[in-house]
Amino acid sequence: MTGTSTRAAIAEAARRQFQAGGYAATSVRSVAAEAGVDAALVMRHFGSKEQLFIETIDVEGAFEQALDGAVDRLGERLVSLVLDDRLGRVFRTTYRAMIRATDSDQVRAHLLEAMDATLAAPLAERLSGPDVALRARLVAAQVGGLLEAVAILEDPVVTGAPVEDVARWYGAAVQALVDGDA
Repeated sequence: MTGTSTRAAIAEAARRQFQAGGYAATSVRSVAAEAGVDAALVMRHFGSKEQLFIETIDVEGAFEQALDGAVDRLGERLVSLVLDDRLGRVFRTTYRAMIRATDSDQVRAHLLEAMDATLAAPLAERLSGPDVALRARLVAAQVGGLLEAVAILEDPVVTGAPVEDVARWYGAAVQALVDGDA
């Protein structure tokens, strides 16, 4: 294997294991075994388990689809995106893996940076009125809360409700922050 293909094989094995079992359940040795390499190669290519996680769990572009379009329906679009089976399953699995890894300061900082880069900062650019940065971060927190209910707690009331109902109710709460309604 070339250096590039070795790195790619390690990254793919890590992505699968982190998403399937989470951060704590995934070891550098198990990733190396799945990739067919020595654990020392994992460390040479990535430096640490935390860095391996950060580089293989991708959240880029997670909210782009919802952020497109008019701001007046953004809350409902964000909620619908989180609950959409076609996109949501992978997104929720990634979120679950990231949340399970938040005992690492480096991973926690990466999660905050990712939420800022993928949702809060682009949203803040579109908002008007008072406290734009705070409102954008609170929208991100509300989306995180919904992800918690769906991906971590697997709340049967929320996951069993019609998507349209959750999008309408929860979307209205998100929209109040988007609109700046106090």
